[in-house]
Amino acid sequence: MIPYLFLIAYFVVLFASLWKLFQKAGQPAWAGFVPGYNILVWLRISGKPWWWIVLFIVPGVNLLMFIIMNVNISITLGERSFKEHVLMTFLPWWKVPQTVFAPNNYVGPIPVEKRKRGLLGQWGDAILFAVIVATVFRTYTFEAFTIPTPSMEKSLLVGDYLFVSKLSYGPRLPLTPITFPFTHHTMPFTVSTPSFVEWFSQPYRRMPGFGNPQRGDAVVFNFPEGDTVVANFQNQSYYQLARQYGRAALADPKRTFPDRSPDGREMMKPGGGLLVRPIDKRENYIKRCVAVAGDTLEVRWGHVLVNGRVSPVASTGQYVYQFELKQLFNEDRLKDRFDISASDITQGRTADGRLMAWIPTSPGVAAQLMKFDGVIRMERQVHPKGYYADPRNATPIFPNNSSYDWSEDNFGPIWIPKEGSTVQLTVENLPLYRRAISVYEGHQLQVEGDRILIDGAPATSYTFGQDYYWMMGDNRHRSQDSRFWGFVPHDHIVGKAVLVWFTKDPDTGIRWKRLFTMVK
Repeated sequence: MIPYLFLIAYFVVLFASLWKLFQKAGQPAWAGFVPGYNILVWLRISGKPWWWIVLFIVPGVNLLMFIIMNVNISITLGERSFKEHVLMTFLPWWKVPQTVFAPNNYVGPIPVEKRKRGLLGQWGDAILFAVIVATVFRTYTFEAFTIPTPSMEKSLLVGDYLFVSKLSYGPRLPLTPITFPFTHHTMPFTVSTPSFVEWFSQPYRRMPGFGNPQRGDAVVFNFPEGDTVVANFQNQSYYQLARQYGRAALADPKRTFPDRSPDGREMMKPGGGLLVRPIDKRENYIKRCVAVAGDTLEVRWGHVLVNGRVSPVASTGQYVYQFELKQLFNEDRLKDRFDISASDITQGRTADGRLMAWIPTSPGVAAQLMKFDGVIRMERQVHPKGYYADPRNATPIFPNNSSYDWSEDNFGPIWIPKEGSTVQLTVENLPLYRRAISVYEGHQLQVEGDRILIDGAPATSYTFGQDYYWMMGDNRHRSQDSRFWGFVPHDHIVGKAVLVWFTKDPDTGIRWKRLFTMVK
């Protein structure tokens, strides 16, 4: 609330001062009180092109434009020192009227022929313009995105660089518009320093798009459980860690926890404390949308059913297959013939002396591997219900409640919430919708015996305020997705992956044939 009061105060001061600036510049004073037209006059007397007015209606960019134009007030009235520009930038509530109503004269913008600017100044202008253009482009049209994990293989590969269309589902207006350019949530060269400020934020709003996420779309979204992260374990869900170690332990920055290094060794590392992030600054994830709002989803023995019908995995999708071997696979051969990376293969001798291998791959490739001379038998990994029922372990499967014995291969059925639709609430099904009601839609939720209280009032039903989606990775056994953390709210949706513009295999280099291919 306080930031908005400062913003309102700024506009009151500004528009109460423009008439005087216009009068000094030989323009009609009344023009200072006409919304829109006063901006055009202000641009003209500052020597700026008329089309800059478009930038004043772009959220996030408009704040920068007002700062630039505040500085131009000083310039046009002859106060051109660095000190004056700094004061106009950070204290416009005082500096704008002080400058405009001072006994000075309008001298106009610095003529182009007299702008003897050094190399630094020229570069500053170019960089400022580039930042504005790039910010508008990546916020409202397309943004680059990198595939960091194998959860979508072989549809999208580690090392793929994508363009994500914000236009497909409508550009989301920045919730935290004051941020360091070209960063997501952390300042460059730091681990946990935020690149944004939360004291000035905006409510969720989205511009019109070409539609909503559909089944089969490759969707980029903000990680729903990313509202809180452990500073030194940012690639893991805070909530799963909290179920394992307790919230108090994670809040202690000096407390150490086990971490596995890239070479497989386990070591202890301090947690580093907790970081809290708003929706648009949570980690970006990419998964396949397999069910939309209003659908009923179920997973039976690894097969996804939506509204009772089997929804086949993408042709490039993968499962983990378990092989019993006479001799271990040649990893270089698997890479050359089937593009299976060594980092994806787990193989060795088990405690009972058998040679075993676990490999994520497609059914077709698994059938070819079965024909190898060194293979005794093969079966697809399938976890039955109750697989995570050991009370000594914190169940990783949504809704992370001991009343539900689901696994990633046998899950549901579960109804996906839809805006305006009502679900009957009971103590038994509340775990499925608790986070949506309390976290994503901001209600206070309590359970007293058999009674459910929402915002202090007894409730036997709930009507949802937005649509939700169910996202899963095409690499079905190597994907942390909705089976582990639940629904994706519509306000977390970023855009649709549309184009692979560059790609590089971590082992073999550029994948030339994938350059500029459409995402399927």
